Amino acid sequence: MRKAMAVEFTAKAGGREFKEESVSFDSPEELFAFISPGGGCENIPDEVDEIQMVFTQPRHPNENNPLADKRVMLELGMVKLTGPLMEITQTANQLIDKAGRGELSNSFLNVIGESLKIESE
Repeated sequence: MRKAMAVEFTAKAGGREFKEESVSFDSPEELFAFISPGGGCENIPDEVDEIQMVFTQPRHPNENNPLADKRVMLELGMVKLTGPLMEITQTANQLIDKAGRGELSNSFLNVIGESLKIESE
């Protein structure tokens, strides 16, 4: 059975990119459990400066609205989401909501926050 998404944690140093870890999930709920406090994402090394979330195409295409399955990329700080438009927008909304409620691990927020500080200065 194929996984719904893969999350890759990468670090860049001296112009080279290093893949720190890759984790696969069956559902968005599993993803959010992982990136919440105590969910396993707490161990992100300080060197990680980019998180890539890659969503697979849906098992059953949306025949009523093919635009929902269109492959897109969204960047939220240094978190890059790639996959079907509907999945990306739903996940981004949940990330924003959970960040505002303090439901995401500090390690995950640091990857987002560091890049936002640089962009906003």
